[in-house]
Amino acid sequence: MSQIFVLAEHRKGSLREITWEMLNKGAELASRSGSELVAVLLGNRMDSFAGELAHGADRVLVVEDEQLENYNSEIYQNVLSRLLSEYEPVLTLIGHTAFGMDLAPSLAAEMGMPLSTDCIDVDLEGDKLTATRQMYGGKVNAEVSFAPAKQYLVTLRSGMFPAEAAATKDGKIEKSDFPPSATDRKKFIEYLEAAIGAVDITQADVLVSVGQGIGDIKNMPLVEELASSLGATLSCSRPVVDRKWLPKGHQVGTSGKTVKPKVYLAIGISGAFQHVAGVKASTIIAINKDPKAPIFRVADYGIVGDLFQVVPLLKDKVTALKGS
Repeated sequence: MSQIFVLAEHRKGSLREITWEMLNKGAELASRSGSELVAVLLGNRMDSFAGELAHGADRVLVVEDEQLENYNSEIYQNVLSRLLSEYEPVLTLIGHTAFGMDLAPSLAAEMGMPLSTDCIDVDLEGDKLTATRQMYGGKVNAEVSFAPAKQYLVTLRSGMFPAEAAATKDGKIEKSDFPPSATDRKKFIEYLEAAIGAVDITQADVLVSVGQGIGDIKNMPLVEELASSLGATLSCSRPVVDRKWLPKGHQVGTSGKTVKPKVYLAIGISGAFQHVAGVKASTIIAINKDPKAPIFRVADYGIVGDLFQVVPLLKDKVTALKGS
């Protein structure tokens, strides 16, 4: 039976959401192709993670070693190259994260495997792989196909697939004896926390997102106060970053970050494709004075009005509800 590998990503005591996204996509591909879905877990003292992953994979392949406790691209590549040579999975999925962007190209080069990066979708029929990537700032979706190969490697963009932890399987946990070779060229020192004021908009449950309709940086406190009253995180569209009203880390869209909050409140955002392509929210609420703004095509709820009138009313209402 052919196999599909998913490389689990974890950091500081928790599995990253991208792991579950890849497992859910991998399960879909495995079901259609009759393949076995295998979660690959590298680390140290991984029993709890292995138990979680067993609910989402047919098998969990665990390699434990003190050298694997923290990510090191050389050590990970050393182990993975041997695993891929031994098990020969037809497809290996890695998250298109800082972790995956560092690891995947060098691993593919060593193994001589076709690689497609930053994919928003992937399909596998027999030994033919088709990957979907965005081009020209997200204006075009391009399907990339490869000549048939024995193994493929793909990095998947986060936020493209459901991240709910699967609970439909009872996978077998297998501890594999592939100890890494020591390396002196790279050594993990420490994790550095993001600077004060930095945010991770990809982890927010509620986002208040502001566009160029805010008009000027001096008007930013208006949306900042609303976000604070809602307990939300502040994000924005590209024009806000281009004007240096907010840092790049706040940007949503194909040239920013893909987000999946429970609620996405778009204020003064017209709704260009490049922006809405990065929004996978459960509920989208839009405020814009233009009734024909594209954002209303994707919004679950819309308010046609001047944001400078609507936002203060919303803030007052939220404050009143919190005080009652």
